[in-house]
Amino acid sequence: MAVKSVSIRIEEEMLEKIGFVADYEGRSVNSHILVLIRENIRAFETEHGRIEGDIRPDVNVKPSRK
Repeated sequence: MAVKSVSIRIEEEMLEKIGFVADYEGRSVNSHILVLIRENIRAFETEHGRIEGDIRPDVNVKPSRK
């Protein structure tokens, strides 16, 4: 599975707040954003049906350590 990198523009205050929440949850900002994306996909699929693809939103997708 290929892991892609995405860059986003985010207001500084929002980044600080998401960092606070991520730290509270014991995650990095990147990992926390992936959790939020998975939850959003899961909610969408629950309401509208499965989106075609091999990756399930309930699977923790992380690049393997080398």
